[in-house]
Amino acid sequence: MTRIRKAIFPVAGLGTRFLPATKAMPKEMLPVVDRPLIQHVVDEARQAGIEHFIFVTGRSKSVIEDHFDRQFELEAALVERGKKADLALLSQDLPEPGTTSFTRQQSPLGLGHAVWCARELVGNEPFALLLPDVLVQHKSGCLAQMIDAAASLDDNANIIAVEEVPADRVHMYGVVGVGAAKGKAFSITKMVEKPKAADAPSNLTITGRYILQPQIFDLLEKQTAGTGGEIQLTDAMVALARTQPFYGLKFEGRSFDCGSKIGFLTANIAYGLERPDIAPELRREITRLLGGK
Repeated sequence: MTRIRKAIFPVAGLGTRFLPATKAMPKEMLPVVDRPLIQHVVDEARQAGIEHFIFVTGRSKSVIEDHFDRQFELEAALVERGKKADLALLSQDLPEPGTTSFTRQQSPLGLGHAVWCARELVGNEPFALLLPDVLVQHKSGCLAQMIDAAASLDDNANIIAVEEVPADRVHMYGVVGVGAAKGKAFSITKMVEKPKAADAPSNLTITGRYILQPQIFDLLEKQTAGTGGEIQLTDAMVALARTQPFYGLKFEGRSFDCGSKIGFLTANIAYGLERPDIAPELRREITRLLGGK
């Protein structure tokens, strides 16, 4: 497969499930331990070798753009106070000049429409799509695993990260049908959005990480509104699968749906327990909260 250089991050959502916290602050800037949610996802993309980070934003999202820029007043204050470690931390998270782009989704018309809004910035090459409210905790990163698996696939292949869920939860997700294995991946025979358990082709669900071919943009441009009156990415992928192969990768690691309160809180605990500087004390506090000693 052609090298994946660009990634889209759709960050235009309203974050209504976290009101009132997200009344004035984008949900993507909510902290998981001490890093914004969007920073964790960008870190995953950077680790996978992504060179160009494309954010599809909406109104009241300018703080995301500010986060990935320099803040001279803060840097000056840190220099004056001798906070070298904090300066180094800010420096390592700062993207290289010219590697971030921001485009607006003026109307909330769904994920498919958000992806289509980035078409001119992506151009005619395959790209990664990372949903910022999904975190995947694993040393090698989910997208890096996908790019590694893509090396043994056709140049026009599309790849979706999938994971198992209990059968009684498949109705909450997009579900894929499982075909023949190819390397670490498998061919996808069908994609069904939120099926009943009895109708689900498997218990493997779409997780929020994709590698897609640019022909998806032509389909999204003509795509009519689907579920919820929105332009659905899954509908366009089903159409693209008629002419191009789709593969699933059952990735290593655990995902957290940070669009839900429980998923977000669980992610904070899991990522905190991974940090040597705070894990021991965090474990003690969890034990106390649970009534232990």
